[in-house]
Amino acid sequence: MHVEDHPLDYASFEGTIPEGHYGAGDVIVWDRGVWLPRGDPAEAYKKGRMKFELQGEKLCGEWNLVRTNIEGKQEQWFLIKHQDEAAKPLADFDVVVDLPNSVLSDRTIIPKKRGRVKATSSNPTPPTTVTGPGTEDAVAAALPEKLSPQLATLVDSSPRSEEWRYEIKFDGYRMLCRVDGDDVRLFTRNGHDWTAKLPKQAAAIASLGLESAWLDGEIVIPDENGVPNFQLLQNAFDAGKSQGIVYYLFDLPYLNGTDLRQVPVEGRRALLKQVLDESTDPLLRFSEDFTEDVDALMNSACQMRMEGLIGKRLGSLYVSRRSDTWIKLKCKHRQEFIIVGYTDPKGARNGFGALVLALTDGDSGKLKYAGKVGTGFTESTLATILETLLPLEQKEVPVMNPPKGVDGKGIHWLQPTLLAEVTFAEITSDGVVRHAVFQGVRTDKPVHIITEEKPAPAPKERRSAKAKSDDKGSPTKVRITHPERVIDPSSGLTKRDLAEYYAQVSPWLLPHLKDRPIALVRAPEGITGELFFQKNADRLAIPNITMVPKAEAGKAGMVINSVEALVGAVQMSTIELHSWNGTTDHIEQPDRFVLDLDPDPALPWKAMAEATQLTLVVLDELGLQSLLKTSGGKGIHIMVPLTPKASWEEVKDFSQAIVKYIAKLIPDRFSAVLGPKNRIGKIFIDYLRNGKGATTANVFSARAREGLPVSVPIFREEIVELQSAAKWNIRNVQERLDELGGDDPWEGLPNMRQLITLEMKTRIGMK
Repeated sequence: MHVEDHPLDYASFEGTIPEGHYGAGDVIVWDRGVWLPRGDPAEAYKKGRMKFELQGEKLCGEWNLVRTNIEGKQEQWFLIKHQDEAAKPLADFDVVVDLPNSVLSDRTIIPKKRGRVKATSSNPTPPTTVTGPGTEDAVAAALPEKLSPQLATLVDSSPRSEEWRYEIKFDGYRMLCRVDGDDVRLFTRNGHDWTAKLPKQAAAIASLGLESAWLDGEIVIPDENGVPNFQLLQNAFDAGKSQGIVYYLFDLPYLNGTDLRQVPVEGRRALLKQVLDESTDPLLRFSEDFTEDVDALMNSACQMRMEGLIGKRLGSLYVSRRSDTWIKLKCKHRQEFIIVGYTDPKGARNGFGALVLALTDGDSGKLKYAGKVGTGFTESTLATILETLLPLEQKEVPVMNPPKGVDGKGIHWLQPTLLAEVTFAEITSDGVVRHAVFQGVRTDKPVHIITEEKPAPAPKERRSAKAKSDDKGSPTKVRITHPERVIDPSSGLTKRDLAEYYAQVSPWLLPHLKDRPIALVRAPEGITGELFFQKNADRLAIPNITMVPKAEAGKAGMVINSVEALVGAVQMSTIELHSWNGTTDHIEQPDRFVLDLDPDPALPWKAMAEATQLTLVVLDELGLQSLLKTSGGKGIHIMVPLTPKASWEEVKDFSQAIVKYIAKLIPDRFSAVLGPKNRIGKIFIDYLRNGKGATTANVFSARAREGLPVSVPIFREEIVELQSAAKWNIRNVQERLDELGGDDPWEGLPNMRQLITLEMKTRIGMK
């Protein structure tokens, strides 16, 4: 805000200005130093663009002040940090949160309290004192208003060191809790307030009688075997029943006026255990750690159908980012299969293409075909294994149900004497292994005992992120012709790979396609051939596709609401899925608009990250909630949900006005005009996708580019760490889903309904 000039005496004033006086409230001197303008500051002020350097105790480096046209009682400016050596990603360091104190004293500004959850205990326990081994690094500090969680790094094996302690990896939702007196708030990993959804859990925390705290944990619902079950948790939220949700707590970054983030993890957890020892509420539990052999722990966790283990290095601090001092080991299905054949290699590959697998049928004792494994080999193992296989070749087919069609061609059948140890996602109802990775050859077990391993006791269904995609994602109901046809020569990805990908992500993709007219990008000759953009279903024999009357939806005539239709579209050579901004229920009133940030290819990625953040600031200032996704290409898509009330024309005009406003506000970074020459050194914000009949690549749509990248939802805070909008592709997107666990960057979408108001239009200069 542009405020009136202040006397120099204010440079040392700290205290409270009484209500009714200008600037009423608490005042501290948060920073001090030297201000060095670039150029003539008076002239820069007239133009509304001031550049300067700060040499402060906290703020350093170059900055920009840009005047906005946002109307208000006082003139509003944007303060933008220049990307220099002093710049730090917000995810790594929030200067306001991490350095809240005055530079003249130890004073801080105490945040105002919000709505409260009252403690139910009439005799609250006395506040826990921050003492004990390792707590000498605790720092007296104000309670942070916000806190981002520490995240674990996925690893494929455990460190061979005694410096680690392991906890169970829960199959639930990450949940942070902020306590400020009797104000208790529960926040998801991405900052959404879920207190109203978890009233009993909030009350349980309130009953601990803490003065102030930040607690970190995970909410779960155990199944009948005591194993956390993600589906049960989702069902509870769907039904609005939270009474069975258990809050497992594993960290305590802040307690009773003391910042514990610099305290070693074992010290923080000792304090947390002390806090929870006072509680008898069954909804609150301490996440125990274990010192036993990690392999034995992992084996037990996987046999119980747990997600895996979380490892934490002793002595590690709490950091609000992904860290290698917290690691996660995930359970995978792993067992032996009988090697009954192999296929010839393709392309530049030597040795063989894949091993043909079988299992012993428990009823007949005969061998049943169980699929193939073609990944996990090195050049060396390909050659060595082939030498072992060649003497075992035979003409007789060893399985009772050999594969047919393309899958059955070119198989060299073998005597069934060798075993392959394989990790995999699942074995389908047809007995075929999916997403198999070779681990090694075994000769130490007799072939006839190798059947499908079914551990007991097991929960009715495993609902980790991987299983959620796999159990709903089998494309077996739709026949894929020419499944081995390569659609991307650069990666060797095939039509089958794409069909399996879309089936795999269908639980995440289909909700965002539901009842939306779509357009398909088809590539009958692969992505290097001619591409077709098709909006109607003429001559497309796609099963379960819903037709939209042309009179109602113009040229768009297709809606995909099922996995069969989704995979059926791939059968018709579809690569990309593009969707309308409206649904068939409100075909004349869109329920979202999209801003597509399209950069000059010569710009570095950090320019895209900064542009995204600046655009989000403008939307925030207008009071518009928004969501982010990668484009799968070079840019970022910002999606703004709407209540379906305004017309297509009104929404398009409004989105255009926002783009023009941003381009006018920061013209050296943004362009509102289409065309390569207009975005040299800039980022073009495309609003043209917001007209009736226009489409945008859907969430989780593959893109017809090398490697088949995917458009993926992301959290806001991830934009500063992201290195490319094409980071994820159809091969590695499962890793992304595994990383997220139960979190969804777009989880708040169903509740994000907002209107375009006259005030918004006025603030961006619409007439």
